[in-house]
Amino acid sequence: MIKKTSLLMVFVLLSISLLAGCQTDDKPNKKKDVTITIFQSKVEISEQLEELAKEYSDMTDGVKVEVWGTTGDDFYTQLQAKLTAGQGPTILSAGVGTEVENIGDYLYDLSNQDYIQYIAPGMEIRYNDKVVGIPYGAEGFGLVYNADLVSPSDVTDLSSFENTVKDIKGQGVQPISLSSESYFLIAHILNVPFALQADPQGFIAGLTDGTSKMSDDSIFKEWAAFMEVIRSEGTSALEVTYDIQTGDFATGKTAMIHQGNWCYGMFKDYDVTFDMGILPLPVKGNDKISVGIPNSWAINNQASEDEINAALDFFNWLFTSEKGHSYIVDKFGFIPAMTNIKTTTLDPLGKAVAEYTANGKTLPWMFGYWPASIVNNDFLPATQKFFIDESMTGEQFLAELDKAWENASK
Repeated sequence: MIKKTSLLMVFVLLSISLLAGCQTDDKPNKKKDVTITIFQSKVEISEQLEELAKEYSDMTDGVKVEVWGTTGDDFYTQLQAKLTAGQGPTILSAGVGTEVENIGDYLYDLSNQDYIQYIAPGMEIRYNDKVVGIPYGAEGFGLVYNADLVSPSDVTDLSSFENTVKDIKGQGVQPISLSSESYFLIAHILNVPFALQADPQGFIAGLTDGTSKMSDDSIFKEWAAFMEVIRSEGTSALEVTYDIQTGDFATGKTAMIHQGNWCYGMFKDYDVTFDMGILPLPVKGNDKISVGIPNSWAINNQASEDEINAALDFFNWLFTSEKGHSYIVDKFGFIPAMTNIKTTTLDPLGKAVAEYTANGKTLPWMFGYWPASIVNNDFLPATQKFFIDESMTGEQFLAELDKAWENASK
């Protein structure tokens, strides 16, 4: 009888094991009822993320995923307020540099998770030597151009840039456009003169301690001259929203927009018939575009144990399953920053970023090292003033940016 019972137990255990082995990576195990919330900064993937949340919730017994909305510009301020009040989301966007330093104490240590091994070298987000963020993907930005209207060989320095935009304007086409949102108006384009410094972080330290100024630097002075051309020959930046900017480009009304590969997703509602690419902003003959990690997925360590465990399961599914990879690449349109995610379906702007990266033609993202909230609180008002007051010179604009930095770093 003992032998029969033992054999029966072995059979039962073996059957359970086999059933478990039949589960696919795309369907997580059952968990107790729990809701995990996601609060992230990229408005471009809001609809796709809602789709992902519904699909994951439907396939996962007991786990519901909710996505909190954001306008984008004020995301970081909202996030800090929620975390400080103990009302933070389960999963959140963690930036790089100053931003992650400011919220690092709220971020869960992911160092021991299996999928960490797949993060591309140097692209993990760390805080106190712990991995606290998984990169969204690599992104790059510069002058997104319509190849029917612009030839890259014609835009190589300040003079050729000015001649090109004037020629395009003479043909009755808007030559170049910025949009009014803070990062699109000033933060991204201002990265170029910072990244072109011989010692970018040293220059930033000098701005803070008063030993260097943008208004005294030759690279910044030429950048400011580009901004004068953009103001005089381009569209009225403060009257252009992101939707208008990308819509005018997609319909051939604008030849160039200062944007990144993420904006390709905005073209899905248009019948785009022209080829496109990304040009460097050729300050001092620069031939590189800005490439970096915009944000990372992180977990709030203040969440309950059940929420954290469910979030860890969600991450494991997102970063290791075929379906998760499909969302990252095909739905979100991200250029993978993990070695286990393969793609042959990059859109034209994604391919451009990948080619610049492969050829070593990249500038680092330096705005992560700027004082926290300087873009919205200080740089944005100074830049709005520049575009409103057309009599303000580029060097006067730089002096305003110096004042903005001084105020933000107090």
